Amino acid sequence: MIHEYMDWRSLLNLESFGHESRAKRVYLDHASAPPILPEAIAAMREAETFVGNAGAIHAEGVAAKKSLDHSREQIASFMGCKAREIIFTSGLTESSNLAIVGYARSMEQMRQTLKGTHWLVSSIEHDSVLAGFAEVERLGGTVSYVEPNERGIISPLAVAKKLRAETVFVSIGWANNEIGTIQSLAKIAQTIRVHEKKHDQVIFHADGGQAPLYLPTLVHSLGVDLLSLGANKLYGPHGIGALYRGKDMHLSPIIVGGKQERGLRAGTENVALAAGFAAAYDVVAGERERESKRVRNLRDELAKALLQKIPGLVVNGSTPLDATRDKSPTTGGDLDEALPHMLNVSIPDISSEYITLALDTKGIAVSTKSACREGEESRSHVVAAMFPKSEDAWRAKNTLRFSLGRETTEADIGRVAGALVGTLRTLM
Repeated sequence: MIHEYMDWRSLLNLESFGHESRAKRVYLDHASAPPILPEAIAAMREAETFVGNAGAIHAEGVAAKKSLDHSREQIASFMGCKAREIIFTSGLTESSNLAIVGYARSMEQMRQTLKGTHWLVSSIEHDSVLAGFAEVERLGGTVSYVEPNERGIISPLAVAKKLRAETVFVSIGWANNEIGTIQSLAKIAQTIRVHEKKHDQVIFHADGGQAPLYLPTLVHSLGVDLLSLGANKLYGPHGIGALYRGKDMHLSPIIVGGKQERGLRAGTENVALAAGFAAAYDVVAGERERESKRVRNLRDELAKALLQKIPGLVVNGSTPLDATRDKSPTTGGDLDEALPHMLNVSIPDISSEYITLALDTKGIAVSTKSACREGEESRSHVVAAMFPKSEDAWRAKNTLRFSLGRETTEADIGRVAGALVGTLRTLM
């Protein structure tokens, strides 16, 4: 039994991982879950000393509540909003569920039915968002899907064309979790507000995911009414997230019981996880600009190396289909519309799962798509939506996702490129 704390690097050096992995592993799956920052761990350990329930009125409870309030205020300051607009949840999935299903249930209570209401979402969202809209349909609402272009962009015009007089809710992810493409939320919000001048109010939700790692999270500049966040995407602890709720708009709880979190999320608040969330966010916000430039350069190095060395490889969500192979994929800003740490590629005639496992034996961790879909579907629903034509179907089946992080080095990039090229050669 392991009695003392061991970080992820120590665990990956255990002999049970095999000979290859006893050397330093290269972890390029930060989009799934980056390691927890030491600052977050320290904050959690300190907060764990509070023995009281944050809802109690005795001295211990008041101390716990003070810590929880401080964490909420810190996160609100990073987001440029008020502390009362932050609702703590168990993570990104619950945050999105509370936004979508919570609003649907509140409408159902007011109207007795969702029939006659129209809901709009992009087809490339995370499963937690798409599942929320499936629940909306079950409750009687009508759901439409906005398709991306070949670069993974959801254009304001595409949203405008889908809006109806009866539209009540729109959800567009800020940055896609598979290809990293950043959406112009402010422009989409403007399109929605123009629509509202002739029709009723439309609520605008965005899945924030890991966008705050590299993009300033000033929610009022984004124009959203609801924004979902998860601490584990920001080098924070698993098991906690947040929902920004503006305008004091009405939501119905999806977890019932007590009146915690302004009556929207029953259950005793986890003071320690909230402290870890705030501490991680503090570090991320402080190094955002510097780290963005660093990982962007490394990501571009990897993209260039793979394009030069692997015949037929294409980059999803960035380069045009006719991009020349002797040209850097970032010339002309081809990758500027994606998060700087993420690279998604498709390689002809491979098994993505096999390549992922082969790289793992060489001490390299990558993924094929969202961790929520690993081992389930044989294709990426995101890339499939970008390339719906049958002749492009191979791209969705043959994807690899590389997501870099704070500990990624230039040597790691060279090692990954060499290992992937070597693995593909064994298949020829």
